[in-house]
Amino acid sequence: MNEPQIYGWLLVAWIAVALSVVPYLLLRPASYGRHARPGWGRTVNARLAWVLMEAPSPLLMIAMFALGNRHANGVALMFLGLWLMHYLYRAFVYPWLLPTGARPMPVAVLASGAFFNLVNGYINGRWLFSLSNPRPLSWLTSPRCVLGCALFVVGLCTHVMADRSLRRLHSDGKYAVPRGPLFRLVSCPNYLGEMVEWSGWAIATWSPPGFVFVLWTAANLVPRAIRHHRWYREKFADYPKERRAIVPFVL
Repeated sequence: MNEPQIYGWLLVAWIAVALSVVPYLLLRPASYGRHARPGWGRTVNARLAWVLMEAPSPLLMIAMFALGNRHANGVALMFLGLWLMHYLYRAFVYPWLLPTGARPMPVAVLASGAFFNLVNGYINGRWLFSLSNPRPLSWLTSPRCVLGCALFVVGLCTHVMADRSLRRLHSDGKYAVPRGPLFRLVSCPNYLGEMVEWSGWAIATWSPPGFVFVLWTAANLVPRAIRHHRWYREKFADYPKERRAIVPFVL
């Protein structure tokens, strides 16, 4: 089998894995943060764990670009820039903003997250920089690209601002009811921001791996948001009843 055939089967298998993790995560959220629980083996300092887990994604995407054939393609450069905007924040800024008392992360969770980032980085980078047809420069002004980029930026800003609000709220190591405009309708605007962000990526790239990434984002974050929402309602009797977990007015 050649690489395009292997790539196609990998994409199908990756979709199947994404769908299979949803029921598990609804019952047993990944053991880190407020959902940490014993029995997951050795742990790693939270800051270091986030770096080790997220860094493979930007590094691999840079490698895919370097190994590809789109070095002078403006659209490819823009896609690389969008990817790095998110992951440089996630891998090298966000971890060092965590409170010093953040709970350590199990090695098993770190490893599974790093594995996801490696596969996701490969399928997106290889498609965009090698396997797909090069996009002409006119793609940058197409409705799909403009809409997708706008959603990406809005989602990233929402995600970063929600992280900042939560960080201030939990600076003393204690949990409280989050307040503010981002939390008026949903318990997890940071997760909603990521879903909007990667939906924008899928639309801007208009690519099979882009849409698979949206599926994975939802498969991972929707169950966790539901568990967060349930945790808030159980812990705080005055938790706002009008809030939903992650999708305003719906879920």
